[in-house]
Amino acid sequence: MAISNTGWTPGWTTNPPQAGDQLLAISGSTILKPSEGWFLSWKSVGHQGAGCEAVALGTWDGKPVYVTELADPDLPGLEPVALRDALLLMDEAPADLLSTGFQVWQWWRDHRYCGRCGLETAFHPAERAKWCEPCGIPWYPRLAPCVIVVIRREDRLLLARSSRARHHFYSLIAGFVEPGESLEEAVAREVKEETGLDVANVRYQSSQPWPFPHQLMVGFFADYAGGELVLQEDELADADWFLPGDTPPVPPQTTIAGRLIRAMEHDIARGGGDL
Repeated sequence: MAISNTGWTPGWTTNPPQAGDQLLAISGSTILKPSEGWFLSWKSVGHQGAGCEAVALGTWDGKPVYVTELADPDLPGLEPVALRDALLLMDEAPADLLSTGFQVWQWWRDHRYCGRCGLETAFHPAERAKWCEPCGIPWYPRLAPCVIVVIRREDRLLLARSSRARHHFYSLIAGFVEPGESLEEAVAREVKEETGLDVANVRYQSSQPWPFPHQLMVGFFADYAGGELVLQEDELADADWFLPGDTPPVPPQTTIAGRLIRAMEHDIARGGGDL
């Protein structure tokens, strides 16, 4: 994500927000952005009443930041900004904070009640978790591990266009890790399912949290090991091998996909072999 978070320090407290605290206001998958900056003050939305809950995220420039979903998203002076647009298209967006905010709010909504006994949960006294007293169970924010891979075939790399994505980028093969599966096994399976190709020499590169709704993207390089392109049509609309510098539009470097693509292009351009 964008390196625009120098003022952001993650943190956790069960203390409620105070009048001068900052508020990340959301509605569904949309940020309700004021004309200046990204935050409202808690005081400015206090009239929405006791039903307006807020959950701590940490601090921005030393001031506490909370997240909430407004009961009235049509307050004057607020611009709706889709979370995906903020992360993909707005370099000035505090990407890590926005990602954390949406994931924390998703957790807060999903665990109001215990998944075992159905009773209402409360804050855990010592950590970011919802606590069921009768069951003695903490319910933590959910993380779903996903793999994403750039595949190299001699001096070319594989790029694919999703059949569902709204932005018309060519990107990489990605998918969720299944129970009992290693990350490397997930890479090989997803590539085979979506493209018909075999890969070898799967090697870790980097990772990125991705709040749609609570993914952890784990990025890899891999080498082509055989097979012909046979696309899984409900996942991919197109795929092909491309030379560095001669690719269709790809995701920006605010994303792990964009960074992996550019790293592989650089590696091919300098004549590097396997990493």
